[in-house]
Amino acid sequence: MLSGKRILLIIGGGIAAYKSLELIRRLRDLGAVVTPVMTPSAEQFVTPLSVAALAGETVHRELFDLTSEAEMGHIQLSRVADLVLVAPATADLMAKMVQGLAGDLASTLLLATDTPVMIVPAMNVRMWQHPATQRNLAQLLADGVQVVGPDEGAMACGEFGPGRFAEVPDVVDAVRSALTGGPLAGRRVLVTSGPTHEPIDPVRYIANRSSGAQGTAIAEALRALGADVVFVTGPAEVARPEGVEVIEVVTATQMRAAVLGALPVDAGVFAAAVADWRVASASDSKIKKQNGQLPVLEFAENPDILAEVSRLPEGRPGLVVGFAAETDDVVAHATAKRVRKGCDWIVANDVSPATGIMGGSENAVVLISENGSEAWPRMGKREVARRLALRIAAALGAG
Repeated sequence: MLSGKRILLIIGGGIAAYKSLELIRRLRDLGAVVTPVMTPSAEQFVTPLSVAALAGETVHRELFDLTSEAEMGHIQLSRVADLVLVAPATADLMAKMVQGLAGDLASTLLLATDTPVMIVPAMNVRMWQHPATQRNLAQLLADGVQVVGPDEGAMACGEFGPGRFAEVPDVVDAVRSALTGGPLAGRRVLVTSGPTHEPIDPVRYIANRSSGAQGTAIAEALRALGADVVFVTGPAEVARPEGVEVIEVVTATQMRAAVLGALPVDAGVFAAAVADWRVASASDSKIKKQNGQLPVLEFAENPDILAEVSRLPEGRPGLVVGFAAETDDVVAHATAKRVRKGCDWIVANDVSPATGIMGGSENAVVLISENGSEAWPRMGKREVARRLALRIAAALGAG
């Protein structure tokens, strides 16, 4: 898929540098030519010999190499590649890129290039969340630099949070999309995510439990395959995906309006945990306790967004994917739901408390279609998203 494509890989100095070895192998398996550059700090984590052996190319380490500089080698290096990939991109490298510094080989290459640049940030969570790093990230995005990750999870330093090197398959998908347009290039996909909040009064609301992590991962995976993604999200806990159109909503009624307004699309993935009911007449002021008397709430049924889109007489997406969070008889209930809603696929999972899936970083799903059910092993939500995105691409005739 990447045959003949040349990638200049700049390896920054962080513990995640070891993942560059697997990244090199995966990119070469796809036919890419990987030319590695290592910062002095990177050599503290992986050896130039290991990198050279996997890349099959000389590792470039010094700015002033007399042999290559006779032909301005560092300028040539920066311009013959189809993509400059910085992985891992440390906080220091990101800052140098923003400031336009050129005191070593890596920063000079980044300043001298007119080739597209992609970075894979990886650092301690506090470094990632520091205002300086976030300012630098915003500037790099404004400069047109593509950013993959970081992921959230446990780190080598013992802390937990955003800052982990993105999963290598996700990086490879992003590189493939950048260099080939991706199998979903030119396709428009709608993803709903997160919960909805249905107000009782200005203070209280009804909601389903949902962090929004799986929906966000799906949007990112589809974007990595080249899709133009419209992301409609309720008030979710996780950060919104980069590089997609984000529409923020609160209630199910607002989500329905946003979904219908985003049509037509080639595919719709309905991962949101939409509340089934709302209070028919929410109070404009906080409901007070009244001497032990309980308030009487009258409920109304919320719009069934998945069923409505699945049964549109005109403008129905070519593929409609619903989700079913169940606590028992998962396959039976989800199979019945697919027929009842009229969607093409249902992604079902067991969210009973014993599984630890609700709010966790992993998922175990069953993909249900008219052909039956297919159980996937338990895996990270990003891997679930990547597999689902590839299935969607194949179903649309783009894989």
